[in-house]
Amino acid sequence: MPSRRRGRRHRGACSPRAGQSPLVGASPAGAVVRAPGRWGRAPGPRRIARCRGHRRRGRAGPPRVRRRRRDLDRGLDDARAAAHPLSVRRFTIAPERIDGDRVAFDDEESRHMMAVLRLVPGDLVIAGDGRGSDYTVRLETLDATATGTIVGVAASRAESPVVVTLVQGIPKGDKMEQIVRAATELGVARVLPVITERTIVRLEPSRWRERARRWQRVAKEASKQSGRSVVPVVEIPRPLADSLDAEGADLALCMWEGHAPPLAEVLARVRSPRAVRVLIGPEGGLARGEVEAATARGWSAASAGPRVLRTETAGPAVVAVLQFVFGDLSGAVQRDG
Repeated sequence: MPSRRRGRRHRGACSPRAGQSPLVGASPAGAVVRAPGRWGRAPGPRRIARCRGHRRRGRAGPPRVRRRRRDLDRGLDDARAAAHPLSVRRFTIAPERIDGDRVAFDDEESRHMMAVLRLVPGDLVIAGDGRGSDYTVRLETLDATATGTIVGVAASRAESPVVVTLVQGIPKGDKMEQIVRAATELGVARVLPVITERTIVRLEPSRWRERARRWQRVAKEASKQSGRSVVPVVEIPRPLADSLDAEGADLALCMWEGHAPPLAEVLARVRSPRAVRVLIGPEGGLARGEVEAATARGWSAASAGPRVLRTETAGPAVVAVLQFVFGDLSGAVQRDG
């Protein structure tokens, strides 16, 4: 028995070498000729027939049976999509590409479906329209433009009741991508990169627009990964002085590692805000003059505690606290009253 198990593990061992017949050596008439196998033993004639490439592949059954199995699989897919929406592949779609119960995905999403994920007609996917609705779509054609039929629609449950805008001082390297990705997963609605006094990166306006497009792609992928139907808007970087308008925000936080009250103390002063802005500085933090300019326009300075956080940590950390206290991160949505 042990030798048989070892032989199955090395099924390719009975394959003949190039230019050599599997029946090696002379033998008398009527004798069974055995080919030398690996590990110095000769496999039996049945083992030769079981070698790789010699096995027969059975069909799935007559066409009627195959159609029945396909319909059954589709029914199971529908039930699985309804019970576990996060287990279904997610894509984004512009509202104008929805026509009645028909949808047509853009070139980028179509190429991802066909060339990367290897989806086939009949598969179920979820398409978020960027406005808070999730469409369950059964794919029909996978070509340059993937199309499908809507089989269900539901309001997204992955959006927080708190609309958070992250005003982030631009850091060095690819740290901004990390910030955008984490902030998107935590439910941020908008990311506004700003150029501060201590920002090291200085680019031409055209280069900033290119960076913003790349950050927007990161936000799109993070939205699909986290099950969101709304993709946060990543603005083109602008000077901090042009981004200090706190009008319309119930709470505007200016995070500063200087002499500022603790974040918990500032949050205790407000009740159930629905629009929050958070200002985070780049490496080195915000300058004192920038903090004074922000507080003069209605921002509340706050400290994250006795430890100094890196810029790629501070923004997501504060957003997580806001979502826990006022949003849906705790599992219970805060209500007025």
